Amino acid sequence: MSSEQRKIRVAVVFGGRSSEHEISCVTAGSVLSVVDHDRYEIVPVGITKSGNWVLAPADPERLRIDAKTKALPSVAEDGTDLALPFDAAGQLMTVDPEQGVERLAGVDVVLPLLHGPFGEDGTIQGLFEMMGVRYAGAGVFSSAAAMDKVFMKAMLIGNGIPTSDYVAVTDRQWRTERKRVLDDVADLGGTVFVKPARAGSSVGISKVDDAGNTDAVIAAVEAAREHDPKVLVEAQVVGREIECGVLEAEDGGTPDVSLPAEVHVADGFDFYDFEAKYLSTSSLTIPARIPEEATARLRGMAAEVFEAMGCEGLARVDFFYTEDGEILVNELNTMPGFTPASAFPQMWGATGVDYATLVDRMITTALRRNPGLR
Repeated sequence: MSSEQRKIRVAVVFGGRSSEHEISCVTAGSVLSVVDHDRYEIVPVGITKSGNWVLAPADPERLRIDAKTKALPSVAEDGTDLALPFDAAGQLMTVDPEQGVERLAGVDVVLPLLHGPFGEDGTIQGLFEMMGVRYAGAGVFSSAAAMDKVFMKAMLIGNGIPTSDYVAVTDRQWRTERKRVLDDVADLGGTVFVKPARAGSSVGISKVDDAGNTDAVIAAVEAAREHDPKVLVEAQVVGREIECGVLEAEDGGTPDVSLPAEVHVADGFDFYDFEAKYLSTSSLTIPARIPEEATARLRGMAAEVFEAMGCEGLARVDFFYTEDGEILVNELNTMPGFTPASAFPQMWGATGVDYATLVDRMITTALRRNPGLR
């Protein structure tokens, strides 16, 4: 880089108002520890749990899970306040009670390392679109549709992509048509999983062994509604859990897909919930030990899902692979976790793309996109 060339200024946005605030912080810490500081000038922007935007310290060590206590980091409320959050030229502005508003240098691109509602669901993407600021990852509609598992399933089915049977439960239906909802759930038969429609990191999920057990289903729906008034009830699929990472192609062609990983849930956990994912000995086998033909189908389907949902930048596609070789899509994550325990960077590492290269690729593909309609 010549002395005349300035560094690319990247706002790394993390934290947020969702139940995945802490995991977003861990993701940001991992990214900050590997980003190329010779090429990029990082502006760390934290969003507190209450929704305040603050200029955060660029210290990865403050954004790690405590190895001894397993305590999770969060964005401190006492950071320097930011005006919300950009002007039309991409300028960040700090707010000081004594000195007033101060403009910081313009931001070239935003890396929104946010998971869950108010970050991964199209809301913050819409804000960036209005401000004309480039950002990494999927656009407004793709983010919203992927975050809402009910709409995701509808789009998959509409594109002929197989997924599990389900019942969607809206707030109104639960309040005014509960008996019909419970009858529909009972029709799924057997074991069901009840989850918030618009949450991630396996937060708020319950397993109900008998879909006809009204009391158990009601308790599971109420638990999910603590995180989201809209709930998804899915029929259990007996099969292996396989995941693939997807990246927008550097040449603009067909998306690149990683080697698949198989999830092995740690002993003592019924399914891959939050604790099993982040705070246990759950593990991955990469590449998954499945036939080559199945691997090819999985990778092809992952690219198909990415394009059918209109994704950009990156995504992780989760599948079920049954004993008879059937492949069903479980869900799609448009901003998959980047923590050391996360599948996405591990899968790409096994495929030959290291962590730092992943981060660089997220930024460079975002930079080549013009602001405005995608």
